[in-house]
Amino acid sequence: MKTIYKKLLFLFLLLPFSVLAQSTLTGTVADLATGQPIPGVNVNVQGAPGGSSTDFDGKFQLSNLKNGDKILVSFIGYKTSTIVFSGQKTISISLEEDTNQLKEVVVQVGYGTVKKKDATGAVTVLSANQLNKGPVGSADQLLVGRASGVRITTDGGMPDANPNIRIRGGSSLSGNNNPLIIIDGVPIDNTNPAGISNPLTLINPNDIDSFTILKDASATAIYGSRASNGVIIVTTKRGVSGAPKFTFSSNITVGKVNNPVDMMTGPQFTSFMQKYHPDYTNLLGVPDGTGALDNPATPQIEGRKLYNTDWQDLIYRTSFSSDNNFSARANLFGKIPFRASVGYAKNEGVVRTNDLERYTGSIKLSPVLLDNHLKIDVNAKGISVKKNAIDADAVIGSALGMDPTKPAYADPNSPNNIFGGYYQLLNTNKSINGAQNPLAILNQRSRPEEVQKLLGNIELDYKMPFFEALRAVVNGGIEASKSKIRESYSENALQTYQLDNSAGTTPPTYVFNPGLNYAEDQTVTNKTLDAYFVYNKSLTGFVTRVDAQAGYSYQNFKTDGTKENYRYSTVNGLRELTPNPANNANNRYYNERNLQSFFGRANFDLVDKYLFTFTLRADGSSLFKEDKRWGYFPAAGVAWRMKDESFLKDSKTFKDLKLRLGYGITGQQDITGVAGSYPYSALFAPTGTSSTYIPGVNGYYAKPYNEDLTWEKTTTYNVGIDFDLFEKSIVTGSIDAYQKYTKDLLSVVSAAPGQALTNEFVANVGDMKNKGVEGNLNVKVINSDDFNLAVNGNIAYNIGKITDLNNRTTNVDNASNIPVGTGQKIAYNTVGQQPYSAWVFQQVYDSNNKPVENAFVDKNGDGVIDDGDRYYVALRPNWTYGLGLTASYKQFDLSTTFNGQIGGKVYNARKLQSGFIDKALPANSTSLTNVLNTEFDFQTINGNVPFSDYYLEDASFLRCQNITLGYNFDKAIKGATLRLYASANNVFIVTNYTGVDPENFNAIDNNFYPRSRTFSFGLNLDF
Repeated sequence: MKTIYKKLLFLFLLLPFSVLAQSTLTGTVADLATGQPIPGVNVNVQGAPGGSSTDFDGKFQLSNLKNGDKILVSFIGYKTSTIVFSGQKTISISLEEDTNQLKEVVVQVGYGTVKKKDATGAVTVLSANQLNKGPVGSADQLLVGRASGVRITTDGGMPDANPNIRIRGGSSLSGNNNPLIIIDGVPIDNTNPAGISNPLTLINPNDIDSFTILKDASATAIYGSRASNGVIIVTTKRGVSGAPKFTFSSNITVGKVNNPVDMMTGPQFTSFMQKYHPDYTNLLGVPDGTGALDNPATPQIEGRKLYNTDWQDLIYRTSFSSDNNFSARANLFGKIPFRASVGYAKNEGVVRTNDLERYTGSIKLSPVLLDNHLKIDVNAKGISVKKNAIDADAVIGSALGMDPTKPAYADPNSPNNIFGGYYQLLNTNKSINGAQNPLAILNQRSRPEEVQKLLGNIELDYKMPFFEALRAVVNGGIEASKSKIRESYSENALQTYQLDNSAGTTPPTYVFNPGLNYAEDQTVTNKTLDAYFVYNKSLTGFVTRVDAQAGYSYQNFKTDGTKENYRYSTVNGLRELTPNPANNANNRYYNERNLQSFFGRANFDLVDKYLFTFTLRADGSSLFKEDKRWGYFPAAGVAWRMKDESFLKDSKTFKDLKLRLGYGITGQQDITGVAGSYPYSALFAPTGTSSTYIPGVNGYYAKPYNEDLTWEKTTTYNVGIDFDLFEKSIVTGSIDAYQKYTKDLLSVVSAAPGQALTNEFVANVGDMKNKGVEGNLNVKVINSDDFNLAVNGNIAYNIGKITDLNNRTTNVDNASNIPVGTGQKIAYNTVGQQPYSAWVFQQVYDSNNKPVENAFVDKNGDGVIDDGDRYYVALRPNWTYGLGLTASYKQFDLSTTFNGQIGGKVYNARKLQSGFIDKALPANSTSLTNVLNTEFDFQTINGNVPFSDYYLEDASFLRCQNITLGYNFDKAIKGATLRLYASANNVFIVTNYTGVDPENFNAIDNNFYPRSRTFSFGLNLDF
């Protein structure tokens, strides 16, 4: 009995120790969907210091556990899992992706990441499923109409048409107004390499995972001077931690011009000439198919062969394009998330011979090494683009002006069949009469342009083992391209003939200049290096989080190339390199510029609801003199998470509500487009013997410069509110209002004769202000298992005003030539007006609302119509908007996208060019020119007619950008999903504009390359 008692007492004494005994737990963490292990998962005991994280195989180990401990398993992009420890030795945990959390992550916002709910600046994030659907030729098309305050207008429908991207209207007059574009950590050059019009054709749209758009100075200031017009951050898709995944996509697109210019047909033109120019109707048609002219004093048509040639139909075509892509995602060796892709696209323009081919390849590696302390991102993208660059302006202009009663091809037996079989009307001295044959311009000229480009970087992110809140980051990147351009003409090309009457022959003989006409080779290298420290610490108490960065940034841009012009040699009858100054025999050009910066940013969260951001950046630019080289740009932002206040914490209406205030100063220095890379330096350039001071001797000439150039500075104030309503985020959106003040404007201005080595150059000339408001709204109308319907919309208002030009009242905008040989501009930058406003006369109309030719309102009442009676009309719109709808029913999905603008004007230069009676047969001429199929208001356009506001038309429009219908075969193939879709782009446009297209960035519609309506069919296969 005593023995039993002692044993019980011994067990009783051990009981407390057994209760307090601590154990070790091992386990694995995997993806719920794929079952594959996830490395880098945080595994912590609630309320206890320390913790663990999973290795590359998803394994972890926790020690010193006791029964009842709560184990928190968390990883970015997944829902946190809580496990109660009850003595287990091993455990397997599966994490489920958290789509809401994934949407919150904003990548690369100021050399770091931040959840959108913690951002203090004006930021728009668009993930891949929020971008425009259907086939797109370049990445910018994914964004059209999707973000408030972002206006994207291409220069027409060419396969690589240049996109003019403006965020909140731009801040400069002559400085670069494009936003800074960063692709996977590499800021790309704003200057396109030779042979490329659109820099965003150099990235495969299928590789893009998300866009992050930074708008106000609080968000952009950390990126420095190149971010003065906003920032667009492009993040490409990454590898996976689970099983390998493959994606194949392919589509075919058919396009056609749906709105050609309404020019007269052959019969219409004949009737028109009989009515308005009866004395010259003998010029119609082609007698005997030779192209020779009868005596113009004989007004007859009988016996002449009349044609009905639709010249637009001859240069346009039904285009066929295709885009094919394949990508693979995997976890190499179970340790390295990996993604690679290849793509091939062939895009045909709707103008014949205008073809573009693009080959792309990319690879992305994201290993985590050294016990999760070292993260490495390796990105490499290779692009090869080949195109035939047509002279679209000349081709379209000739097709619109060519006499429709003339044939496209010459009679084979005609003595005038000398231009390779193409018909051309000639004067009696054999010179060209009227417009050139557009088919000859297209087919007798070849200009292949090839560009190979590499875009890549390596980023090392090292977490200090002795101080894990501190990280050191180094990012090295390169953007390098090589361009090759060769322009040549075929035998008997219309564009290369010369008339030679040296022998006294009448008519003179023809001398043609076939062969190589122009050659250019270019290499561009953009090197980037960022080195900085990041401190990120979550705290308890009043300050709940500190996130800070400080570092150094370096960018160097170098362009090296040769341009060679060839001309006909009378010695050997071949094309030879044009003679050059002996001191530049290779026609070489070279430019280099450099940017260096020091930056710092600190974020503080107070009691988890008051957010503060402070930024300071010092930028140095090689475009300015040493004593003016550095600019200092501060910024600050504050946000109040109102949802976390007691009066809203339990609200069922507000899931999230945040108020933001921002302030900052950013700088502008990029004037290379108008002043080159050395605008402050006194430099000399070589001259040829024909332009030197000493006849027959090579020499130099002094280039213009301005050593007083300094930074253009923009101060921005922003107030915004972000909201998320109801439990399932039924309504989300944001509203922002801002003001921007720019001083020391960099602008091209006139210079006094003899004082600047040129008649105009860049100077700091004055001030400008912008203000605006923008908002976006997303509504989930229906959200059920089988049927979902959501709508999204955005709208923005921006207006600018020039307040000072340093005693200059007006500054000509060089992008606004009037295309009638006047040599004058239509748009100006003027104090008190919006930038880029047309300076015009107010047209006088009669009682029937018909314009009175050369009659204008005498606005100043002095009895004389002169420049004092002209007034200003803003050309660019103040309102822009976008609309979208997405719907799904079981396996079907439907999406639509609309974009548009309210206001603005377009100068209808085609109406000016072809919309008056005497255009068909100019005075003292025998050349016939086609005209618009319309009633004519003017006999001529002499005098001040080209400057009449009669030609300014309302540019408001609503465009249905895209409609896409798809069907998902999620069970058709085991282990794979297949989606088939049909898509239509540029479906319709609603506008009062009478010209080709109101969506025109420079607001001058002349020989506009039309945007085609396209229909596409494609598939996406994931397996």
